[in-house]
Amino acid sequence: MTVQVAIPLFPRMTALDAIGPYEVLQRIPSIDVTFVGAERGQIRTENGMLGLTVDATFDDLPAPDVVVVPGGIGTRALLDDTPLVRWVRTAHPTTRFTTSVCTGSLVLAAAGLLDGLTATTHWGAFDALEKLGATPVSERVVEHLDERIITAAGVSSGIDMAIRLVSLLVDDLAAQAAQVFVEYDPQPPFDAGHPSKVGADVMERLAEYRLARS
Repeated sequence: MTVQVAIPLFPRMTALDAIGPYEVLQRIPSIDVTFVGAERGQIRTENGMLGLTVDATFDDLPAPDVVVVPGGIGTRALLDDTPLVRWVRTAHPTTRFTTSVCTGSLVLAAAGLLDGLTATTHWGAFDALEKLGATPVSERVVEHLDERIITAAGVSSGIDMAIRLVSLLVDDLAAQAAQVFVEYDPQPPFDAGHPSKVGADVMERLAEYRLARS
């Protein structure tokens, strides 16, 4: 039986939050991935350089098996009673898993799905997540399988989460096969994947880059 995965797209999202999980999940023949949104057509990602296409509206796909909500600065404009929040809220009761990557967890929280739960997000959004009722934790992937909710930290952690999703939806062999398929074997040149691992000089440079792209 085919598993229907829906990944919502919205303006100023972070591309890898969606494309990382997509690359893993679409390798499995029994999984279909659809990019959904408030309306069909192209959206531009956070710096405007990349366009992604919404192929189906929220109304077209009201009850997917799995939801993967990406993050990005664009989430900040979507936390009130927006079509995305309403869709996540109404889709969740029938999903097998409702998940997020990076600040996509803010959308889950705004939909009322993370009240009183531990969750993760990008390290720069912990305060925002806490204000929405969740308890932020510095973990790569946080699972609440009884509630069918999984959250992943910033950007690249969505790949980790997607591999875990495959193991839950299919089996561990399928997850490992998908990991080999995309050759996900991280060996970064620097151990600098979190603020706790770098010095003030790196964080100052990061602040400059964030300001330039804001």
